[in-house]
Amino acid sequence: MENVTPIRQADAAPSKTSEQASRPQNIEAEQALLGILLVDPTAFGKISEIIKATHFFDPVHGYVFNLIAQKANSDRIATPITLAPAIQDHPGIAELGGKEYLVRLANAAISIHACQDYAEQIRDLSMRRELMDLGHQVVQESRTVDPSRSTVDLIAETERKLYDLGENGKMDSEFAEFVTALHGAVSIAKRAATSKRKIAGQSTGLGGLDRMTGGLHESDLIILAGRPAMGKTALATNIAFHIASTFRKAGTGPDGTLLAQLGGIVGFFSLEMSSTQLAQRLLSESSGISSIKIRNNEIDGHDFDKYCQAARALSHIPLYIDDTPALTIAQIGSRARRQKRKLGLDVLIVDYLQLIRPRTQHNNRVNEVAEVTQGLKAIAKELNIPVIAISQLSRNVDWRDDKRPVLSDLRDSGSIEQDADIVMFVFREEYYLLKKKPDESDEKEIQKWQSKMDKAAGTAEIIIDKHRNGATGSVHLAFHDEITKFSDLNDSHAGGSVNRY
Repeated sequence: MENVTPIRQADAAPSKTSEQASRPQNIEAEQALLGILLVDPTAFGKISEIIKATHFFDPVHGYVFNLIAQKANSDRIATPITLAPAIQDHPGIAELGGKEYLVRLANAAISIHACQDYAEQIRDLSMRRELMDLGHQVVQESRTVDPSRSTVDLIAETERKLYDLGENGKMDSEFAEFVTALHGAVSIAKRAATSKRKIAGQSTGLGGLDRMTGGLHESDLIILAGRPAMGKTALATNIAFHIASTFRKAGTGPDGTLLAQLGGIVGFFSLEMSSTQLAQRLLSESSGISSIKIRNNEIDGHDFDKYCQAARALSHIPLYIDDTPALTIAQIGSRARRQKRKLGLDVLIVDYLQLIRPRTQHNNRVNEVAEVTQGLKAIAKELNIPVIAISQLSRNVDWRDDKRPVLSDLRDSGSIEQDADIVMFVFREEYYLLKKKPDESDEKEIQKWQSKMDKAAGTAEIIIDKHRNGATGSVHLAFHDEITKFSDLNDSHAGGSVNRY
């Protein structure tokens, strides 16, 4: 660009070495983009999702871009005149000529339609600088042998930074302006206001549970706990199936209307069951044919045709299963990042929490589980997705008269309760009543027992005992044991009972 004061080397970077001067940069592109933003009020909307202030090589240019962004986000126009009060005391801009420098940028603005190209190039060059820094950092850390930090940890941390760099253009997150957080909160409220389901989060497919939780929310860690045979994995697979089978990308409909994304891409880490066993559960739910009938060789040709038809329908849903046993929390994070980068990832499910290995062995199980739950919460925040982790409960539940679980029953560590955003328990009274059937000769006790069984048969209770951002209480669902499927009861039960803070 002509007639624009060149950058000062003193402000270009922390050092003035020849290596720093040779770092990838294009000052003319930065000046051209700022000039366009100062003369065209609509230009910022075209590049706001591409570039941030931190992508600029010249920190002064990044400062000016930030001022322009603040004006645009407040629906005000950014010009050299409107920005003058904010720059008059800035030493870097004063060195370049103060308001006159912005005027020269605006006057020299050409190729207004090229603003996206300028922004993409500035972002790309910034990422290259970050990549260089990361390479130097990895070399230095690889040379230093730290007994408290394994090579696997170094690889996992490097991969996390590479993922952040690919997704955000920066390998490490920084403080964000509060206005950025406000925009995120408003966008969540907008989804709730415009959604036909009237929930802001990802739908589980269970109306009562959705109404209680508002759906599955980004960056939340949801603990789904229960004793064996309660249906924890069944509920998780039901949710996974619903989300994946309803997946629709955001786009434009046939009539030109904008369509929001429905459902999502689901990743399922099955550390206990094989992928084939999980597939059998999903096929039983979809086809209505019990897996027990298949194992007992009791299906006929008609059932087999239904089973195959369900398999063909499910073959296209975006549900990805990793059944590698004994994964570490670092490996789970690494594989989840890879999945999101390559194919996308909207919800992650882990079955189950106590089978995940920590990065390093600790002296006690409590510390190991604490490391795992902190790692799962970090994955939820980093990938901005809900993470559902299935958890076992201690045997204390079986020793009590009241079998309904409470938070203190969470097995191995209080960190599960502490790190989770939502803790929900699966409880089926029918399971315990079947074990307590009185002697047939005691007619009075049989009648009492039968009355309880009539109420409990085919039902399950989802007890939400912790909800960081909402209500606690219970949701009553129907449970079809033969096909391991949960569904809503009638409307009088589906909403559940709620305790509000």
